[in-house]
Amino acid sequence: MRLLMFFTKILFKIFYRVKVSGIENFKDSGERTLIIANHISFLDGILLGLFLPRPISFGIHSKYYNKWWFAPIKRTMPIFAVDHSDPMAMKTIIQHIKDGNKVVVFPEGRITNTGSLMKVYPGSAMIADKADASILPIRINGAQFSHFSRMQGLLKLRWFPQITLDILPARKLAFEADLSSRERRKKGAQILEDMMRDMIFSTSNYKLRLWDRLLEAADTHGKDHEIIEDLERAPLTYSDVFTRTMILQQLLPKSFKHGERVGLLLPNVNGCYLTFFALQAKGVVPALLNFTMGESATTAALETATIRTVITSRKFIEAGELEHLIETIEKNADVLYLEDLREKLSLFHKLKGLFMAKFPSMGVRRLIKNVDSSDAAVVLFTSGSEGIPKGVVLSHENILANIEQINASIPFNTNDICLNALPFFHSFGLTAGSMLTTLNGIKTFFYPSPLHYKIIPEIAYDIDATILFGTNVFLSAYAKHANPYDFHTMKYAVAGAEKLQDETRDMWMYKFGIRVIEGYGATETTPVISVNTPMHYKPRSVGRFMPGTEYRLEHVPGISKGGRLFVKAPNVMKGYLMHDNPGVLLPPEDGWYDTGDIIAIDEDGFLSVQGRAKRFAKIAGEMVSLTAVEELCRHCWPDHEHIALAFPDPGKGERIILMSTLEKPNRKALIQCAHERGASELGVPRKFLYVSEAPLLGTGKIHYVAAQALAEKMLDPNHEQ
Repeated sequence: MRLLMFFTKILFKIFYRVKVSGIENFKDSGERTLIIANHISFLDGILLGLFLPRPISFGIHSKYYNKWWFAPIKRTMPIFAVDHSDPMAMKTIIQHIKDGNKVVVFPEGRITNTGSLMKVYPGSAMIADKADASILPIRINGAQFSHFSRMQGLLKLRWFPQITLDILPARKLAFEADLSSRERRKKGAQILEDMMRDMIFSTSNYKLRLWDRLLEAADTHGKDHEIIEDLERAPLTYSDVFTRTMILQQLLPKSFKHGERVGLLLPNVNGCYLTFFALQAKGVVPALLNFTMGESATTAALETATIRTVITSRKFIEAGELEHLIETIEKNADVLYLEDLREKLSLFHKLKGLFMAKFPSMGVRRLIKNVDSSDAAVVLFTSGSEGIPKGVVLSHENILANIEQINASIPFNTNDICLNALPFFHSFGLTAGSMLTTLNGIKTFFYPSPLHYKIIPEIAYDIDATILFGTNVFLSAYAKHANPYDFHTMKYAVAGAEKLQDETRDMWMYKFGIRVIEGYGATETTPVISVNTPMHYKPRSVGRFMPGTEYRLEHVPGISKGGRLFVKAPNVMKGYLMHDNPGVLLPPEDGWYDTGDIIAIDEDGFLSVQGRAKRFAKIAGEMVSLTAVEELCRHCWPDHEHIALAFPDPGKGERIILMSTLEKPNRKALIQCAHERGASELGVPRKFLYVSEAPLLGTGKIHYVAAQALAEKMLDPNHEQ
């Protein structure tokens, strides 16, 4: 049997090219060790038995333990039947570990059929706790692409994919001293789940360039795999994307310098995706311009990022009636139209582009040889909802790290189809709606505007969309206009960028039977900081932190619940570009980003956003959240938009004024709502301003700067109370 294992190991090394890293962590884990591994194929146990130093034991599911074909394996090493309903079986394993042995278990209890982590059983944590054992995580990767997995129809399978085993440092479970047995079991299960999720993320390779990851995706899923589509209804494969970008990059000006920032003013169409990657291949940094932010903000963005050239399309400018915006841009930068580049296209460009796409090592990889994964990949601009937009510089690693964080948390597969109506200039639309999907082999349908509330549900129905990203405003509007069957194929409706309202959440559940997943983030964090998942979900929260995230909460005087959130993680931006110091990168201090948000974290690790630190009013010495005031008003008058604003008050420090699309609000009704919800009357505005429409940004978020300016104009000092 030992001779058989020896030759089997050699065969695995030859055919599967098995690589093992971190073997020193195995040796340092101590005698009492519980080895946990993800379960992705029928090869997993064999791989661990062959490539881990002996002696080790295995705990396997009882339904396999008594199979006839398992008898020879039981003769080579100690094997224990694991049955979560049989306490005696668990006691046997615990005692075996206490005797100074290493035991392997698969906490998921079954082979994944999603490609991601499945449900993690708490029994493994209980074993480690009772045996006072170290936990040694091992990530198995690559075997999911073999025919011994359960990913048929979800991944492109092959007979001999390369397999890696990554052994991470061992750690022990740590508990508070006063926990009961039940609380200890629950806490242990949570720690174990987090350990496995962190293992998946920490062993992922995000230190790549976007083009590297795109080429990898084509190798993984096949160059003929359809990946993007738009209203032209001409889907493009990876091969098509490679060829067209290699042609387009030849037509871009040769005067572009390495690292230069070039503006991109295009809607959500295939052409924007292709131009984005053509600029990446050229070694320049796309600066994605928000065409909804207005002329003065656009001028400020050009100045902030020192943009000298803007690429756009005449067809888009005419369709969007953006002639005045282009006139403003032309005063500050050169404007390059894609239609003009197309006129320069020749047979030579086509043949060369085809060759470069066919042989990436002589094509794109040669073009980007001087680009590092830590270099800037894109410049986005903050919404400007609270002042002049800042340039946010994101690196290739920032984007890919956030993608891997999401991959470790939510299961996607290549049968999914994403409908992305969020613009590229929105970090949510860029990272989640475009890069996350296409770099994971998920076909993505680009729709040019999120504001077409009646059309988007029809598109979702037509293409059988399974993933939709949106803000609360957009998701609410889609739900109101959609037929109950329009979203019948939808798996994930993901909300971000603003707070998800209870009315929106309930509407999606009652009308479509879909649980909206809410997340939280910022442009500066690429953007996802936390998210609810199918396995870890809590209503009215924004989920738990992404793996690999450090955080701290700083106390804010006057606020009793939560604190100001600071985060440090691989997805935190390279830095800001500020208008008062154009073109100069200002990195976050020691890698920490100040979100400016007041966040509360519960005992299960779920985050809830209390409001922006800037959006609190101090009334009679009490801190009142303007966001909470807006939520109260939405609860009382759900069919209208409400904006709470703070103004100076000589008697109480500040006062709250409500701008609303409700013409004649009844303050007594609002006070009654406050009492019903247990809210203080301090948060009930005393003055109301009527507007026919709330000022919004193109992303659907409230434009608070515009709202404050409008309120100042509307207020008549002679009539103030």
